Amino acid sequence: MSDSHASTPLQRLRTPVQFLKGVGPQRAEKLAKLQLYTALDLIFFFPRDYQDLLEIVPTDDLKEDEPASITGVIEDVDFRGTGPGRSILGVLVRDNQAYVRGVWFNQPFLRKRFQIGQHVIVSGRPRFQGNRWEMAHPVVDIVEPGDHPEGGKLLPIYPLTEGVRQGLMRKMVHTALETHGGDLEEVLPDSFLKQHELLSVHDALNKIHRPHSRDDMEAARKRFIYQELLVLQLAMSLRKHQLNDRKSALPIPVDFRIDERIRKLLPFELTEDQNKSIHDICHDLNRTIPMNRLLQGDVGTGKTMVSVYAMLAAVAAKTQAALMAPTEVLAKQHARTLTKLLSHAKVRIGVLTGSLTEKERSKLLAEVAAGEIDLLIGTQAIIATEIAFQKLGLVIIDEQHKFGVRQRAALRSAGNDPHYLVMTATPIPRTVALGMFGDLDISTIRNAPPGRQSVSTYIAEDEQRAKWWEFFRKKLREGRQGYVIAPLVDETQRDDTLGGVEQLLEHLANGELEEFRLEMLHGRMPPAEKDAVMQRFANHKIDVLIATTVVEVGVDVANAVLMTIESGERFGLAQLHQLRGRISRGKHPGYLCVFANPATDASKERLAAFAGTTDGFELAEVDFKLRGPGDLFGWKQHGMPPLRIADLQRDGELLAKAREDAFSITDTDPNLAGAKWEKLQRMVMIRYGKSLDIGDLG
Repeated sequence: MSDSHASTPLQRLRTPVQFLKGVGPQRAEKLAKLQLYTALDLIFFFPRDYQDLLEIVPTDDLKEDEPASITGVIEDVDFRGTGPGRSILGVLVRDNQAYVRGVWFNQPFLRKRFQIGQHVIVSGRPRFQGNRWEMAHPVVDIVEPGDHPEGGKLLPIYPLTEGVRQGLMRKMVHTALETHGGDLEEVLPDSFLKQHELLSVHDALNKIHRPHSRDDMEAARKRFIYQELLVLQLAMSLRKHQLNDRKSALPIPVDFRIDERIRKLLPFELTEDQNKSIHDICHDLNRTIPMNRLLQGDVGTGKTMVSVYAMLAAVAAKTQAALMAPTEVLAKQHARTLTKLLSHAKVRIGVLTGSLTEKERSKLLAEVAAGEIDLLIGTQAIIATEIAFQKLGLVIIDEQHKFGVRQRAALRSAGNDPHYLVMTATPIPRTVALGMFGDLDISTIRNAPPGRQSVSTYIAEDEQRAKWWEFFRKKLREGRQGYVIAPLVDETQRDDTLGGVEQLLEHLANGELEEFRLEMLHGRMPPAEKDAVMQRFANHKIDVLIATTVVEVGVDVANAVLMTIESGERFGLAQLHQLRGRISRGKHPGYLCVFANPATDASKERLAAFAGTTDGFELAEVDFKLRGPGDLFGWKQHGMPPLRIADLQRDGELLAKAREDAFSITDTDPNLAGAKWEKLQRMVMIRYGKSLDIGDLG
């Protein structure tokens, strides 16, 4: 494709990769596996690492068994079979001074890779054999023409796919950069570049793909990390401004008389943190701008009471409230708790779940539309159904990380732009909160109400089982109840996991817990059956529940004080902490034993941290460090495109600067309508317009 067919810079940047010199249709198919379709994609395909050519040493400086890299030319390739399925491959490399031989055993497929005359970098542990150095199974990087491995250079290492070698990938990226790099326009204003000491886009691209030093590479990465975080924060800020611009929420005023009436209905005195959160919420509710607030608090800190206060305030203002829970079991539990709590109040409660009959659903929806239901509690059925609320004032979502942003938007449109409060019991590190929930105001409850019992946590190995089960039985005989949790490794292994739960039930019923009443609970059971099991457990018709992590969120049985977790190394730290939060919710202390065989340092660190503290905020920081935000808070589940170069934990300082700049821009230009923001606005809409439900900026 010639440039005459692509007249504007943007059109030229969108040239399909197959039309780039040296690519063609076959290589384009391979690049598509890496989501590389255009010249622009290749230009912004950043290296995952760099081979430091400064660390290359001459053969004279090699030391026995000390890791090193040398560079030279292949002078001989020798392959011979040594028996059935056995072989030796030798590659002789000469630098300016001497020879080094690379040796591979039983890897015949490698011989096609090496050719006499190739320039290579060989890295491994040298040993002096006979009259020369040898490296067994070294890492070899083939240096393509144009890579120039002179001193003072870093060689970029790119993510690859089958049939594309590093040298070829470098060549294709460089071709795209040389052919179309000049078509790129700067998206950041000069003032930002100067203020944050950032490279221009052209300088940064050259230095990220062809750095002469670590300083070059770091400066280039800083530029693109800042740019990526600025675009993310602009998206968050635009969404926040658009929500604020609506000014279409019903004000829910809370005066001292209403406050007094509500507090009389609550079962205990609220903590300082709860009162601070209520103050924030009441301030938001009193405005016509829809509240958009995240209430985060550790397990057992009393978020539910804060949400009850908010719902009662909405009802007192003659509006309706909706509470959405992640599971039917939890929705029904919320309904039971609130019905009991509000038995003396004139609050009409309805429950909408997927297991209602068509007749029951129709009747309930008619009551909601007529304003005969004050508080509607449900699951995702609330947004899967067109609900005509008579006067929806407040929506509360329990466990925000279980729902995506689009679901938030669907709930919002179910009424007249209600006020909106989400709750999570997974404490969120500050940088994640800014990155993923930057469009929300945040209230935090750190301290549990007085009287909350402690949980003793033990990490144990198989030889300690007999002692633990003896203690477990003793507590059951005293009238307590417990859980035994089997792992859900991942979604693809759900069937295996169910088998594990069934086998565990059978094993315990015929062994350690044969004298007790055991039942099973897992995610594949019909909602009505799950609810029936939970009811029997709550009524102490069951002593021990053998379950998957379906009990992780919100299940509340005060008499359950025991928990055994099998294969604890398979669980994330946040998940372990949520499970621990299911026990000791009454007047008795709790006991948790995790049986684990951690194979990696990360899983050992995770389990040690879990046993060492019950502070969810502390654990969230450890989990974030070990696993990153994607796993921990469902970044993909929120529909968010992955960050390409930024890291929310590592780049917290740049994230704060980007957020400050983004909100400063949108405070003066809420729609990025000015000509100077045109390119940034386009980037925001392409990357986040759909996932964050940002309206058309026109």
